[in-house]
Amino acid sequence: MKVITTINEMQNEILKHKGSGQSIGFVPTMGFLHEGHLTLISKARKENDIVVLSIFVNPLQFGPKEDFSTYPRDFDRDRALAEAEKADYLFYPSVEEMYPEEPSVKVIVQERTEVLCGKSRPGHFDGVATVITKLFHIVMPTRAYFGKKDAQQVAVIDGLISDLNFPVQLIPVDIVREADGLAKSSRNVNLLPEERLQAPAIYLSLEKAKKAIENGEQNPHILTSMIKELITSETNGEIDYVEMLSYPQLKSVEKIEGTIIIAIAVKFSKVRLIDNMIIAID
Repeated sequence: MKVITTINEMQNEILKHKGSGQSIGFVPTMGFLHEGHLTLISKARKENDIVVLSIFVNPLQFGPKEDFSTYPRDFDRDRALAEAEKADYLFYPSVEEMYPEEPSVKVIVQERTEVLCGKSRPGHFDGVATVITKLFHIVMPTRAYFGKKDAQQVAVIDGLISDLNFPVQLIPVDIVREADGLAKSSRNVNLLPEERLQAPAIYLSLEKAKKAIENGEQNPHILTSMIKELITSETNGEIDYVEMLSYPQLKSVEKIEGTIIIAIAVKFSKVRLIDNMIIAID
């Protein structure tokens, strides 16, 4: 695996591979890799000739109350994990390399951001869309891999690819879960022992709602109440939101039809957990 830190070198390497007709699988990350990231790399490895992993903590997507400087970083560990998953390139640019001066152009996301986590993080997805636009131009991927755990991000990237006509296939990858159903996350270590025992109730509530839909329930308000009741009775967590929206458009629905997402965020004492389920209704 080759580590590359400059845009010019990364583009030159990619152009050689594309010139010989090789496909490029791309996994963009902010590092501090966990099993979810490794699943993305593994899938990209199976489906492409060349795999590029990027690690870049993007300052544009951090709000004024979110500390960019304390975001967890461990490059040596990340490099070893990426190499074990047989990535071909690790693109690791500095902030100065990506943004040598204040950008004169930024991407503004008009839709799919005023709900879920985007509601409390104004400007966050503008920063995501701007850096992904840059990375797509640098890596020129055939396929780009994103985890469904951050389903709102997947929806925003879907719109970015479609609206700006990127010749990139978006590959959303299923959530990686613990044996008890809890969505894997580096934040799970911050759960207190009692909270860790309670947290799988989030996934159980999604499963309960899915079963109700399969049995004919079409009222999102009834389903939302069902989820809230289960989480409230089984955990000490504070519900941030439970929403049912069309997917990937992320619009409110009055009836369960088409493809919808059920998305949940719950605050525990030291950590906020998110989970979701995307359901296609025939």
